[in-house]
Amino acid sequence: MPWLSFGRWQNRILFVGIALLAGLAAIVFAIGADLAIEVHAELVHLAWWSSLLIAPAGFALISWLTRRFFPGCEGSGIPQAIAASLTEDSAIRKRLLSVRIIFGKIILTLVGLLSGASIGREGPSVQVGASILNLLSGKRKNGRIAPTKDLIVAGGGAGVASAFNTPLGGIMFAIEELSRYRAFRANSTTLVAVIFAGLMSLATLGNYTYFGRTPAAVGWPDGLWPVLLCGILGGLAGGISTRLLIASSRGLPGRVGWFKRERPVAFAAACGLATAIIGLSTGGMTWGTGYAESKAALEGTAGLPIYFMFAKAAVIWIAFISGIPGGIFAPALAIGAGLGANVALMLGIDHNPAILVLGTVAFLAGITQSPITSFVIVMEMTANHQMLLPLMSAAVIAQGFSRSVAPVPLYDALAIDMLKRLTHEEKERKAATSDSDVEPESVAAAEHDPPHPAADDVPPSTDDANTPPASPKPTS
Repeated sequence: MPWLSFGRWQNRILFVGIALLAGLAAIVFAIGADLAIEVHAELVHLAWWSSLLIAPAGFALISWLTRRFFPGCEGSGIPQAIAASLTEDSAIRKRLLSVRIIFGKIILTLVGLLSGASIGREGPSVQVGASILNLLSGKRKNGRIAPTKDLIVAGGGAGVASAFNTPLGGIMFAIEELSRYRAFRANSTTLVAVIFAGLMSLATLGNYTYFGRTPAAVGWPDGLWPVLLCGILGGLAGGISTRLLIASSRGLPGRVGWFKRERPVAFAAACGLATAIIGLSTGGMTWGTGYAESKAALEGTAGLPIYFMFAKAAVIWIAFISGIPGGIFAPALAIGAGLGANVALMLGIDHNPAILVLGTVAFLAGITQSPITSFVIVMEMTANHQMLLPLMSAAVIAQGFSRSVAPVPLYDALAIDMLKRLTHEEKERKAATSDSDVEPESVAAAEHDPPHPAADDVPPSTDDANTPPASPKPTS
């Protein structure tokens, strides 16, 4: 009887505890990220030139630590979770999701924010959540809790839900992004993980909205042009960014590519210096996630200049090619807000938070090609249900234009490339291991074993005597 089975209840309690742990990790991550951004801003306020030292040193330190102690922590974390859910090789999965990844991803991302890198914590939260729930994979004493792939998807969804306080967005992210190449099983694994991770966020941080409450809305037919412009421009910008990031992940051209391959730590330091210079030239607007600048623009307390979206896109690309851990999900929201501000200027509108929200969802849908996840997350971030239909329209338009530029979504392309590389490395490692185990034994046997007798001199064994002879081959 399932309801009276102690083993099943033990598995359920363990699963709920792990889901709460995933939510707690995302919350600690969020608090640490805010503190790191504040400390960096305070250091630069005390001495503006300190960024020229902090950023290169921080980028170089992160690159060295990642390569030396935390391989697998590079980049966003979402492609790693997707690749881990697609592979059947447990050795590859351990290289992408592990306890070492949990601590390395959190610590190195916080150091990156402390250095002024334009990275986010949302992508790393997905890899951290997937790693935590992956601890329950495999057979246990009381039976398997859930399939490994379902646990990875549930952990990724819980990470998004806790990072943004968007439970519906976390579920849609698990369905639309993490389950793009596999059928999503409508079971309770993902729902339970997201619910309890969200409860942990609610109990710790309260019922907050990521961007506050934005009651602005667009009407009909006046809102038609903002929706169309944001959707088209956001989709094209997202598609171009996708193509650029995918091409950069496969190698940089010329001497720059050689410099990155041969001197990765020095290359990361150069990327840090470029980030510091762009940050100083923009008055510090491009450092960090871009959350503060976007929130101030939505609230109307500050504006976003025309160059903001371009400068922000540049520092995101620099952080991406440097190889340091960090996501592009939250910085993409800042680019979208800058896009919305530029669209408002094109339409002759000084400030309209509704157009900024449309730009945010359009660029996010363009770079991820996940329209449902994009408009659900942005709607929950702003607590504005009046914008539901405009957000849906902008997201769908953006996804269509983005796919015309970049046929393969960003995270999927990165995950597939990563999976191919790791599969090739594992095959080489296994081949080298088998060769090293076989060759010494064969050499020793050749040196010490006595000469083998001829086949006719060997008496048939009992098994051979009882085995019927093979049927003769027909002659041609």
